[in-house]
Amino acid sequence: MSGRIMAVDPGEKRIGLAISDETGTLARGLCVIKHISLKQDCLEIAKVAQNNAVTKIIVGSPMGDNGEERPQMRHAQKVADVIAEYSNLPVELYDESGSTQKAREIRLQAGANQKNRGGHLDGVAAAVILQNWLEANHEDGKSHA
Repeated sequence: MSGRIMAVDPGEKRIGLAISDETGTLARGLCVIKHISLKQDCLEIAKVAQNNAVTKIIVGSPMGDNGEERPQMRHAQKVADVIAEYSNLPVELYDESGSTQKAREIRLQAGANQKNRGGHLDGVAAAVILQNWLEANHEDGKSHA
């Protein structure tokens, strides 16, 4: 795998971004973008991707338990389509179910005190989505860390 992969966690108020290392093995939160409009958000995401030499973008989409379509899935598909149009990069939807809960657990394990546990989990959730994708899509199945 060559090049950096970026993940997008498209929320209603904020959009979390995460990026992989050059080896495509480890994900880390990159930044959080405040939602303005679909077009503005996707232009900003495309710009961040370009500035970070990203070669592929993963968009988190909550998959229904029985495969039923949910409004968030349609929104994630729209976000993915517009990002692909603006960035000219391959964009893939990926199941983000449970990423916010996992982000909370990570924050707890990192020792966040009660006051700081709430906060915005968007960047951490994007990193969880990306790490899951990286592990599921690593070519040789071996870690290079």
